[in-house]
Amino acid sequence: MAKTIIPFGPQHPVLPEPIHLSLTVEDEIVTQAVPALGYVHRGLEKLCDIRDYHHMIQVVERVCGICSKIHAMCYCQCLEEMMKIEVPPRAKYLRVIWSELHRVHSHLLWLGLFADAFGFEALFYQLWKIRERVMDINEATTGNRVIVAVNVMGGVRNDLSPEQIRWILSELELVESELKALESTILDDYTVKARTVGIGVLTKEQAYELGAAGPTLRGSGVAQDMRQLKFAAFGDLEFEPIVEYEGDSYARGKVRYRETHQSIDLVRQALHKLPEGPINVKVKGNPEGEGTARVEQPRGELYYYIKANGTKYLERLRIRTPTFANIPPLAAMLPGIELADVPVVVLSIDPCISCTER
Repeated sequence: MAKTIIPFGPQHPVLPEPIHLSLTVEDEIVTQAVPALGYVHRGLEKLCDIRDYHHMIQVVERVCGICSKIHAMCYCQCLEEMMKIEVPPRAKYLRVIWSELHRVHSHLLWLGLFADAFGFEALFYQLWKIRERVMDINEATTGNRVIVAVNVMGGVRNDLSPEQIRWILSELELVESELKALESTILDDYTVKARTVGIGVLTKEQAYELGAAGPTLRGSGVAQDMRQLKFAAFGDLEFEPIVEYEGDSYARGKVRYRETHQSIDLVRQALHKLPEGPINVKVKGNPEGEGTARVEQPRGELYYYIKANGTKYLERLRIRTPTFANIPPLAAMLPGIELADVPVVVLSIDPCISCTER
């Protein structure tokens, strides 16, 4: 059979954002995949030349529409460490609460899109219906449903009242029970398994050597999660990485489903242990020197590098996102699968291209 090169993307019904793959196909079987990026580059890092380091929080919140809170937290943690700023304990817990709420709604968004990718529309609508409760919590506690702007240098700008805490706990009970009602469908349904089990396998060795991150890494049996670094208040909470070992599209989906329940539990722990006290401290002066910070996004490890020169403008800001790390593993998953399975496997890494290109 002669080789045929087929373009996949940059616009495709299964892709929320543009990525292009040149697929070499022999008799409907993919033999090679070459990715290409560069369709949504915005030059956000360069804005540090004209926006001071306080205003850059608003910029990094817009690197990704789904995990805005976590980008801002990583940026602030990096500068706070460089400037020796001690963040109040209550602010650290509040950062964990909104971060994990972001993870819940991100994973529910992805689970719905994944079901949609193989035509399971009923499951798609059910998962997005559940997600609405988390979006309502974001809106009620921060003023916005997606782009959550709560981080400031030295802490957070919003607090939670006792009434809001009780309401969040009751809403999470409903989210958890509704999600559990779908568990057998998500994990055991014939359609789900037929389209995902054994499809797009990434071995443990490949995941490690190619630098995979997040659920893509943990779905291949590597127990690595940046929350193990105990940033913010994670050191006070009970946490173990969720790991599956098969390395296929099903395992990556199962990790995200289990992590959704885990994040709900982390929010509960943080709300029950939430200490009294201030939610931020006043910040004086400008940053100087170099610093790095790592946190766990819904898609995996997020890394920030900052170089400052003692003025209010940063000299350099560099962001490494988890999707960037997961592109080489994706290129390794695709050879050997049928052409019809490509959309499902691409979506299984939960690609965020606007994040990657910034």
